Amino acid sequence: MATYYDEPQPTRDDIDQKKGALLIEFGAHWCGYCQAMQPELAAALLQFTNVQHIKIEDGKGRPLGRSFRVKLWPTLVFMRDGEVRMQVARPARDQIDQGLAAIQ
Repeated sequence: MATYYDEPQPTRDDIDQKKGALLIEFGAHWCGYCQAMQPELAAALLQFTNVQHIKIEDGKGRPLGRSFRVKLWPTLVFMRDGEVRMQVARPARDQIDQGLAAIQ
């Protein structure tokens, strides 16, 4: 599980070209909702070791979040081979599990 926010941020083209299972987590280091979700996300990712996890610090002027229409944090985007399979904001554990299953 990624524990830090990627810098520099990848571009949308970089993301769209990634092969395999990918989870993008949009949030901010100071976001209470983001911090509260970390234990649930970490537990879920232990079951899906083939999923690449990227954390993106989002905010004003950040183009990657805007390209996914992120409005609330945390937002999880579940992708496989460059295609969005599921996207959810402030997910419950069952939604995290559904998203991970959708990209297997």
